[in-house]
Parts: sequence; C-alpha cells; structure tokens
Amino acid sequence: MAHRSRIAVTGASGLIGAALVRSLRADGHEVVRLVRRPARSGDECAWDPKRNHVDTAGLAGCEAVVHLAGAGVGDRRWTAAYKKEIRDSRVLGTTAIAEAVTRLDTPPRVLLCGSAIGYYGDTGDRPVDESAPAGRGFLPSVCVEWEAAAAPASEAGIRVAHARTGLVVSRKGGAWGRLFPIFKAGLGGRLGSGEQFWSFIALHDEIAALRHILDTESLTGPVNLTAPEPVTNREVSAAMGRVLRRPTPFPVPAAALKLALGDFAEDVLGSQRVLPGRLLESGFRFAFPTVDEAIASVV
Repeated sequence: MAHRSRIAVTGASGLIGAALVRSLRADGHEVVRLVRRPARSGDECAWDPKRNHVDTAGLAGCEAVVHLAGAGVGDRRWTAAYKKEIRDSRVLGTTAIAEAVTRLDTPPRVLLCGSAIGYYGDTGDRPVDESAPAGRGFLPSVCVEWEAAAAPASEAGIRVAHARTGLVVSRKGGAWGRLFPIFKAGLGGRLGSGEQFWSFIALHDEIAALRHILDTESLTGPVNLTAPEPVTNREVSAAMGRVLRRPTPFPVPAAALKLALGDFAEDVLGSQRVLPGRLLESGFRFAFPTVDEAIASVV
C-alpha cells in the first residue's frame, strides 16, 4: 500500500504478526492490533474469537485486515483437546473476522487470512502449486475449514486471499526456531529418512510476500508463501551445518520423533514440495530464494 493506510492485524504478538506490524509501522502505516482482552490503547481493538465478538469500532477506516491468529501447531503435543484448539482457534476466529468486516459501513478492500501448506497433505516428491487439491488427514481438513470460514467476506465483495505459509526460517519461533539451538550445539542431523521435502520461506520474504498480496489487486484465493526451491530435510540439515559451521552427525530416528512429538511427528516426517506459483506469476521477487540464503538471513 503506497499511501499511508489503516490496517488491522490479528495474531500481532506471534512470530509473523509481530514482524508484519513492525514492517508496516516503519513505512508509516497505522496498525490496529486485535487483542483478546479489553483494549488498553488507541492502537488496540478487542475481540473474542470463541464468542464470535469483534469490536467493529476499532476496524472502522481500515483499508485492509490481516488475520493471522491461531493456536501454534508445533507448540504442544496433539492431544484430542489440543487438536480441537488448533481447529477452533482458526475456524471460529476466521468466522468472527469475516462476519465483522461485512458489518462495517465501509468494508476493507482486502481481507488477508493466514493459512498453511498443510492444506496439501503429504505430497511426497511431487511438486504442487495452488491448483492442487486438498490432501487427507487432520491438517488438510483444518485448512479447508479455515479457508472456507472467510466466505462471508468474499460473498460481500471483499477481496479475500489465503496465505498458505510454509516453514518460516527464523530463530525466534516455529519449527526452525527449535532447530537453531540444536544445530548450534553440534547435535543436529536429519529427521527420519531425511528424504521428505521441506517447503521453507525466510521470515523477511514472508513479510514481503504478505505486503505484496495486500498491494496486488489480482491476488485472491490461495497464495503459497514458500521459497521457489523446496529442499529435502537432509539438505536442510546440511545447509544448517554449512551456515552455522557445525557438524550434523546425529540423525533422529522416526520412532524417536513419534515418541517425542506424538501425532505432530507425522507433519515433521511428511513431505511437502510446494511451489509459489501465484507469487512468481504476479511479479514477486524473493530476497532469499535458497535454503542457505534463508538460513544466513537470520544468522
């Protein structure tokens, strides 16, 4: 958004949300953060996704709403209760936001919702872009419901895009945040067979891509936020070793991962070779397209 705009962001305290807010404010945009408690300052707006409540007064005048809130997929073991939390936090939250923006006198021009490459399920070594169907299993089913929950906004004529984000390369959070200390200690190695594809994106490129979607009127529906060259987990391990100058001698057997992570191990051991077809078609340029560059960008 070239001119200074008012933009609302949910999930503003998360890894991606906090970085997006910093980036927007640095360029002079006014950012309203949606918080799940009473608002304490003029740049906050209260919402309660579980009660389907959004203080729409706080959204007034927003040209864009970026909805990134959701319980962390890798934060806890996937008990039945936590799986429900993962689903509900996304589906109920998106429903609340999509319905709220339709009630505004002047709705935003764009609603950009978080989603995930989990939509595609395990694709093996087959490359997939946005035209691929949903996979099977827990995460694909969550992603399908999560994206569908934004329907009220698109039906009201608001441009809706779904940012299907891959594994974000950052030291501060997500799967990669856990890898850095292990590899720095010289204890890193491939996970399971190491042949599974990881579709990664540098945090810098993630934020740039979100802003590109906000600015690009032609982008609606799903947009994959992954670097153009997905790599295998074995290659990730080698790259971490190269960039951090550490040996990577310790493979983690699949059985140990299943013991440590429970159901989430299926996601870590699954293979997703996801390509950013629509980003590239729309003229987006990656600053850190390779895994070595992405890792080096945060070291």
